[in-house]
Amino acid sequence: MRNLSADVVVIGGGATGAGVLRDLALRGLTAILVERADIAQGTSGRYHGLLHSGGRYVVSDPRSATECAEENLILRTIHADAVEMTGGLFVSCPGDDDEFPDRFARGAIAAQVPFEELSVAEALRLEPRLNPRIKRAFAVEDGSVDGWRMCWSLIDHARELGSQALTYHRVRQIVTRDGSVEAVVCIDERRDEEVRISCRGVINAAGPWVGQVAALAGAHGVDVVAGRGIMVAMNHRLVNRVINRCIYPSDGDILVPAHTVSIIGTTDVKVDNPDFLAIEPNEIMQMLDAGEVLVPGFKKSRAVHVWAGARPLVKDSRVSAEDTRHMSRGMSIIDHQMRDGISGLFTIAGGKLTTYRLMAKNVVDALLVQMGEERPCITDRVPVPSAVGKSTHRNTDRLAHVEAVRAHDPLVCECELVTRSTIEAELKEQPDANLDDIRRRTRLGMGPCQATFCAARAAGIMHEFFARTATGDSIDPGDSIDPADRSSTMLRLFLANRQLGLNGLMYGDQLREATLNKWIVEGNLDINHLPAPSNTAKLATGDQALIYGRPETGEEPA
Repeated sequence: MRNLSADVVVIGGGATGAGVLRDLALRGLTAILVERADIAQGTSGRYHGLLHSGGRYVVSDPRSATECAEENLILRTIHADAVEMTGGLFVSCPGDDDEFPDRFARGAIAAQVPFEELSVAEALRLEPRLNPRIKRAFAVEDGSVDGWRMCWSLIDHARELGSQALTYHRVRQIVTRDGSVEAVVCIDERRDEEVRISCRGVINAAGPWVGQVAALAGAHGVDVVAGRGIMVAMNHRLVNRVINRCIYPSDGDILVPAHTVSIIGTTDVKVDNPDFLAIEPNEIMQMLDAGEVLVPGFKKSRAVHVWAGARPLVKDSRVSAEDTRHMSRGMSIIDHQMRDGISGLFTIAGGKLTTYRLMAKNVVDALLVQMGEERPCITDRVPVPSAVGKSTHRNTDRLAHVEAVRAHDPLVCECELVTRSTIEAELKEQPDANLDDIRRRTRLGMGPCQATFCAARAAGIMHEFFARTATGDSIDPGDSIDPADRSSTMLRLFLANRQLGLNGLMYGDQLREATLNKWIVEGNLDINHLPAPSNTAKLATGDQALIYGRPETGEEPA
């Protein structure tokens, strides 16, 4: 068993958990974050990429609308390198309620959400592919945000300040003594090793899993409802601004330009198990039909990936337990000393990625009050180091970088402009990473070919790194895994995960392209006839589904 210690343990590596870790570090506390998978692999990596202006909630949830508007301004500064200020439009489409736009305008004024009504002609000038039959349009301050880049920048900053983040560490127990938190016991999935972290505080920020985590301390009955939503990525930017339907929040009413793609979302269905999220064919068609209302010809464009995420919604007595669409998006903090007699333990759930910083501030404030300490929050005015001196991200930034280095740094992924040195740098930073971990940091394999061409190249680079490791020429000379076994396992897992996101999209020309991609991979690599991976190689991936098994649900890992 490994023994560590910190003032506070943070459970959950999504936006809220990463934000809590940085907040604690900036206040001078030592903190360790534990996450059972990769950073932002759960809800924070399974969403449509929207930085909310607050407009979506001005009628349905005014308090959340105001919080989003205020945090939007802060995130543009402290996460400039992860935010693209695309702007947004709320448009009233044919068949939509003619009275709702006036309710929207009144709600936006009351919630202090900036907006401006545009003429239909002006809206169509800004977005020529928009439905020409729209009836009204409002400009808002929506944007898109790279959740992975944002979360990792929080982790990196916290580490610089002396905190730690342990990925692929699954919590087994929250140890209490005499009514107070004493330690958190985890299992290092990759090494099958137990880790005990002594602490005086625990913040449970595990998203849809907070109820399961709280139960590990004996705090049962934390009611958080998982609301499943699917999103579909189209292969290029159909619009340059976020397009929202000006209606009460519904399914498929947001189209977000994110990096090189456009993302339509989302559904909202209650699920019992947020670990495995089914992707239903009828919901995919529902998203494509919804896109057609906003942008005529939408369904003729090529869809490249579909995925599902689970929102951590606090159980709301005002609506049915099955009605996740109308549950509040506000945050909820549980003080387990008041609820369960366990001091030092707090749970936070609900909220939005846009309001992660406020959620982190509020829960750390609550913990410090209980500890009897006064340490002011400064996260609203201290940018992450990677954003210092930068303006907000533009989609052309990566192209400019590649143009500058193309003579000596070959491209590995042409679709997303990922270079060899980028992958090598990530491997040095994360020597235990699998290819999906690298993808989340770099967007490797997320373009139109869905890793058909770049996967083998990236696996080759990874194999070279593993081979050096095995001969003692790298970070971990004690690594005894056969490099070929490890690299092959990583490659197969990566391609299988990409394939899962295509399964629901295979029809017509899409099916023919997917078949061609499959032939390229199987014909060149004969990947289906590689030797079976060893248990050691499976453990090295850290992948929960590969280690513990995956039910046949059609879900796709973030």
